[in-house]
Amino acid sequence: MIKKHIEDSVVLKNLEKIEKDGMSVFVMADGLYRGALINGTELINQMRVQQETGILETLVLGQGLLSCALMITTLKEKGRISLSYETDGACKGFLVNGDSSGYVNGCLLDGGIPVEKPLENWDLAPYFGNGIIKVTKSYVGTAEPLTGIVELKYKSIAENISWYYLQSEQVNTAFNTSIMFDKDGRVTGAGGLFLQEMPRTGGVLGGKYTEQEVGEIRLMAENAFRAAPSLGQWFSEGGNRDDIIYGLFREFAPSVVYERNIVFDCDCSNLYYKRILSRLPEGDLLELGKDDDPLEVKCNKCGSVYRIFKNEIIK
Repeated sequence: MIKKHIEDSVVLKNLEKIEKDGMSVFVMADGLYRGALINGTELINQMRVQQETGILETLVLGQGLLSCALMITTLKEKGRISLSYETDGACKGFLVNGDSSGYVNGCLLDGGIPVEKPLENWDLAPYFGNGIIKVTKSYVGTAEPLTGIVELKYKSIAENISWYYLQSEQVNTAFNTSIMFDKDGRVTGAGGLFLQEMPRTGGVLGGKYTEQEVGEIRLMAENAFRAAPSLGQWFSEGGNRDDIIYGLFREFAPSVVYERNIVFDCDCSNLYYKRILSRLPEGDLLELGKDDDPLEVKCNKCGSVYRIFKNEIIK
């Protein structure tokens, strides 16, 4: 990826004073639940610089990226995960990707989102229609990827991803993503929270809880999850991840099991696209322009633009 630098001095100053980006993965309630909390403020600002998105586009694609970052924790081993969100509304959706090494990237399916009047709030429901959500997981050493597809039920990205896990993987899961903007449209805070009930054998966990007790804990966990503050605002005001995890879920004795970095990155390169172009028929290359004019190839996943001269393409 050709990394673009964040040059807005206001954004840079804000990033210096708030908690650094990162994701905390935790367990709670004696292993009944696993979860993850991400501060992705720099992540979303980097995505915005790379993909040159407006406010509405940043809100949509940013929520997709935060969700995908959280979904990385569901990978059982080294691999990749892709989240495709397709609708027939004004916002056609997005495609985002994540890797077990901690990078995410992605793009909107149809570039910009048409807006007929100034935004009055951050409700995305009017921009989404009917459609599907598709999740693909691929693992190192495995030939065939695993794909699940579910029809959209809600007008909320987070709710639809939760719905996907319930329908496709039969697992109770909750997502919460949030992005905070200042009065000038700059991203000042961004975060995401994920909580998932772990599968049990014989209806209990190690003989510790009865099914009735599990149901009671589930209700308490759902109430605690819904009580989470606006994560974008929380991080923009200097809040940290530990206070959310150990405060919001204190009655479940949470424990952070590891921390990890999440960054906007892509494995594309100049060499990669040279190899792609080398597979084109000679006639197609001739139609692409004069020999002394560089070809411009844009990576949809990260917005990088590569300038490649024809004499650099090895047939």
